[in-house]
Amino acid sequence: MDWLMGKSKGKPNGKKPAPEEKKLYLEPEYTKSRITDFEFKELVMLPREIDLNEWLASNTTTFFHHINLQYSTISEFCTGESCQTMAVCNTQYYWYDERGKKIKCTAPQYVDFVMSSVQKLVTDEDVFPTKYGKEFPNSFESLVKKICKYLFHVLAHIYSSHFKETLALELHGHLNTLYTHFILFIREFNLVDPKETTIMDDLTEVLCSSSSSSGSSSNGSGNGSSNSAGAQNHVKER
Repeated sequence: MDWLMGKSKGKPNGKKPAPEEKKLYLEPEYTKSRITDFEFKELVMLPREIDLNEWLASNTTTFFHHINLQYSTISEFCTGESCQTMAVCNTQYYWYDERGKKIKCTAPQYVDFVMSSVQKLVTDEDVFPTKYGKEFPNSFESLVKKICKYLFHVLAHIYSSHFKETLALELHGHLNTLYTHFILFIREFNLVDPKETTIMDDLTEVLCSSSSSSGSSSNGSGNGSSNSAGAQNHVKER
């Protein structure tokens, strides 16, 4: 589980920023595409008489499978040649091995690290217990937070680098629905630092504004505006 302990940092790359590319996934004709109009804000709320850890475990496992499936639809286009780094807009993500060593890897390698590691965790009875009476570990919530952070990276990479392929497959409605559900879930239980998701705040505002509270929306947009200016002059490393 040491793979979950990597830290993030950002620093300037010393180069002139390239002109910002138009984000296809923000086009109104595509953002309105969903596979359901269900109110996800209600769906993510903890039901009465349900243990919080049980709810987090069930949803985290489900999101893992759905995001893994969504990525698999474009995996043939996400290669070491086309995606030489795990990049999302102006941010480049690195993997951290068991010793905490920072590893620069291609996007498919990074995603494979994420999915393989999460698969081991969600199938580990000592971490995600399924048998009656077995307790969750004290570190469970922190592990869920780390898992959700890395799953967010995968979703963001699909939007940033493979939305055209997703459109061609006519799966953008599925992707938008999954993203909306996931973001509202992690917001409901404060599972991912808003600074981590700032990079996709423009999309989040469009997809989730009608489903999330005004407080959450204002917090997210506030972080986005303060960081967007810096994003024009920096390539961040995480």
